[in-house]
Amino acid sequence: MNEVLRSIEKRSSTRGYTDEKLTKEELKQLILAGLQAPTAANKQEIHITVVEGNNPILGEIEDVKNKERGIENPPHNFYYEAPVVLMLSADESFYWSPLDAGIAVENIALAAQSMGLGSLIIGCIKDAMRGEKKAHFAEALQLPAGYEFQIAIALGHKGTEKEPHEYSWEKNVTCL
Repeated sequence: MNEVLRSIEKRSSTRGYTDEKLTKEELKQLILAGLQAPTAANKQEIHITVVEGNNPILGEIEDVKNKERGIENPPHNFYYEAPVVLMLSADESFYWSPLDAGIAVENIALAAQSMGLGSLIIGCIKDAMRGEKKAHFAEALQLPAGYEFQIAIALGHKGTEKEPHEYSWEKNVTCL
């Protein structure tokens, strides 16, 4: 089995990280994996904001998410204390931006797996990021004008292991 297929097979969401920071080279490789993803009409509209896990803006986003969902005292924040979170934003007027961001974040997740790192794709903050504080979060994260949050990914060295999810060929595949 080739390395890409092995990474796809073995990847699972990481919900626990060590305190070890990513190196600049590791972070650069992960960002490049996202930027090298295909986009509709080759628009290449994905913008990546790198946020250290201890940045106060993540706490603000967490607070809004919890308030909107009626959650009190969660055991973990939305990024499970990962040392870095990549926030992907894109042109809010481009129809394909959500799909393009999904492709980019999957590239990043698979690159992380191939490098022995953990990742967690994050969509649970979408309402918070696009709600009443949308402009505040966009400014704090330095999103380009006309761009909005699409999806995020937490990254770091795995502190926990989890088996990949099960699937059913019979249930999930139709061959005509």
